[in-house]
Amino acid sequence: MNNILNRRDWMKALLVASQSKRLFSAPTLGARSLDDTLRDSMTRRKIPAVVAMVATPDKITYTGAFGKRDATSGINVEPDSIFVIASMTKAIATTAAMQLVEQGKVKLHVPVSEYLPQLAKLNIVSFDSAGKQIMTPATKPVTLHHLLTHTSGFAYDTWNETFMKYTTKNPTPPANGGPVPVPPLVFEPGTKWQYSTSVDWAGRVVEAVSGLNLEQYFQRNILQPLGMKDTSYILTADKMDRFVSNYRRQPDGSLKEDPRTLPPVPKAFIGGGGLRSTVSDYTLFMQMILNHGKGTSVQILKPETVAMMTTNQIGDISAGKLKTFDPTRSVDVDFHPGNVDGFTYGFLINKTGYVGGRSAGSLAWAGIDNTFYWIDPKRSLCAVVMMQLLPFGDMQAVGLLSDFEKAVYAA
Repeated sequence: MNNILNRRDWMKALLVASQSKRLFSAPTLGARSLDDTLRDSMTRRKIPAVVAMVATPDKITYTGAFGKRDATSGINVEPDSIFVIASMTKAIATTAAMQLVEQGKVKLHVPVSEYLPQLAKLNIVSFDSAGKQIMTPATKPVTLHHLLTHTSGFAYDTWNETFMKYTTKNPTPPANGGPVPVPPLVFEPGTKWQYSTSVDWAGRVVEAVSGLNLEQYFQRNILQPLGMKDTSYILTADKMDRFVSNYRRQPDGSLKEDPRTLPPVPKAFIGGGGLRSTVSDYTLFMQMILNHGKGTSVQILKPETVAMMTTNQIGDISAGKLKTFDPTRSVDVDFHPGNVDGFTYGFLINKTGYVGGRSAGSLAWAGIDNTFYWIDPKRSLCAVVMMQLLPFGDMQAVGLLSDFEKAVYAA
C-alpha cells in the first residue's frame, strides 16, 4: 500500500462530509451514533487508537475513546490518555505572544529584532540551475505579525523544496539548549504563506520578553489558569501509564510501533511543538477561544484579541496547502481542496464552509502525528480528535477525521 496521499485522495476524504445536509443544532450529540462512527472507522481503517471530544462554549457534548494504549499491554485508551500534540502547541504559543501584545510589552508590526537581535539581518536562500546556493539579503524585516501568520519566509524542510536543499547542504547539529542557529528565509517577509518554524521564533520572543522559559510561562499564564493539568512539555513518570504509543506507516501499509520509553526532559522548549496533552485539556483551550478569551474563572485573553485571532490576517494569500519533501513524515496535504483559506494569528481559517461540516470562519490546525481540532464560532462548537501515527495526512487518519466531522454535524 502506498503511503503517499495525493490531492485527489485528500479531496475524496475531506469532502465526504458534503454528503450530509443536516446541521448541528441539538444541545447534546447522539453519543451512540458518534461512538459507532469512531469505533467502526477505527476498526475499518486499522488505526490503533482514537480519542475524541466535542463541546459547546460551556459543556462537553461528546467524549469517545477506542483502541489500545499500545500494541502489547491490552490497556484501553481513555479520555485522559496523553498524546503528543506537536504543532497543536502553536496556538498556545500564539496565545502567549498575544498576551504580551495586550500588555504592551511586544508589538505586532515592528521588526522582531527589537526583541531578538539575532533576527536583525536575514538572508534569503535560493539555488541556481546548477544547484549553486545563493544568499540575498532580505529587504524587509520580519515582524511578530509575520511569525504568527507563517508569512515570515522561514520554512520547514519537510514542506519546502528550497529549504530541504539548504538543510541537505548545510546540516545543523542540535542546539542542545544553547543558542539556536538562525536559518535563512525562502522568500521576502509578507509575500507568501509557508508553514514554518515561525512560531518557534515567536516562542523565543515570549521567553526573551517575559524572562521565563515556555514551560514556565505556559503553566503560569495559560495552562494552570485554564485547568489544563495534563498539558506540558515534560512527561513525568507517574503519567507514563496514560501515554499513547506512536506508530509509523511502513511501505507495505502496516504500522510499526515506536519504542515505548519515558521521553527525556527537553533541554529547551519551542513554540512550534513539543507539548503533550489530552482531549479534555485541549477542549478547555478551545472553549476559551469560543468564550472570547474567558476560561472557567479567569480571562486569558481580551475579547478584542480573540477577535484578531479569529479573523483572517493574510489578505488574499492562500494558506493550508503543504507539498511534502519527506514522505516518511508527511504526505501532500490540502486542508480544503478547491478553496483559498486564510490564516489568523494562530489558526487556519476557512473562508467558505464545508457543506454538511464546519462553518465559514472556523479555526483549525493539527499535529504531525495526526491529531486534529477545529473551532466553529458560528455553530458554537469545537471538536478534537487524537491519533498517534505518521506520516501526517495519512489517508486512513484523514478518513477517520472526515467520518467524525460528518457524524458531528449530522448528530
